[in-house]
Amino acid sequence: MELQEQLRPYLFSIAYRMLGSVAEAEDVVQEAFLRYHEAGVEADSPKAYLATITTRLAIDQLRSVRARREVYPGEWLPEPLVDDEAVRHAETADSLSLAFLHLLEKLSPVERAVFLLREVFDYPYDEVAKIVGKSPENCRQILSRAHAHIEEGRRRFDVSREEREEVARRFLAAWEEGDTGALVQLLAADATVFGDGGGKAPAVPAPLVGAEPVAKALIGWGRQAHERGFTHRSAMVNGEPGVIFYDEQGAVLWVAALEIAEGVVVAVRSILNPDKLSHLRARQGL
Repeated sequence: MELQEQLRPYLFSIAYRMLGSVAEAEDVVQEAFLRYHEAGVEADSPKAYLATITTRLAIDQLRSVRARREVYPGEWLPEPLVDDEAVRHAETADSLSLAFLHLLEKLSPVERAVFLLREVFDYPYDEVAKIVGKSPENCRQILSRAHAHIEEGRRRFDVSREEREEVARRFLAAWEEGDTGALVQLLAADATVFGDGGGKAPAVPAPLVGAEPVAKALIGWGRQAHERGFTHRSAMVNGEPGVIFYDEQGAVLWVAALEIAEGVVVAVRSILNPDKLSHLRARQGL
């Protein structure tokens, strides 16, 4: 039991980054511990042994869900981690953002595993090779391909935490006040809204692009939410500034994260699919 308490956050951090799903990551970690105990082996390093099992299970799980994600209604976004939940599981905060996890969807399961193990968790090539069943040289080639896919859609992430928080504060204030002009000034010209309703909640069917259309849409959605008696608060979502909306009963209804670069908001990722917010509601006891 002590081993599980000690290693569960680390194993979850691998599985969650692999899968982008809280529930699936928790299932993978549980299965990894089960297999470890059933094997009855005396590993020199339980952490390394369990990390290997977790990664392999996550690769298999990702292969099985990719087909469903390809026919997912609208945009597929990761399930959010909010406030202390994000802090508890964050081994490396920059690799936890919804923006980063969204980019990882471009990679194949093995590419994703190699990229995360090498670039985020700092595993040497020989260990990465053993985990994914490839040669070290093959892993170097896989990592090179993964980098090429990632860089295609990656923006610069050199903004300080203080600057992100200040931009987010001004952005949310303009949003709350319904000030379209101020909001446009805080949005990149090609700012994009991604919405994930999963066919179960209203969301934009395709990414909405452009500072003015995005500003008008956000203000309209915010106004509708408050007319229906919903409340909101600012929050940290996967290490990024964001906002959470609650329904009349206080249950989480909508989580949005702001991607900020070069002093402006470049993307808003909104998760409305109730299935992807169920872990947050469970924490509320709802």
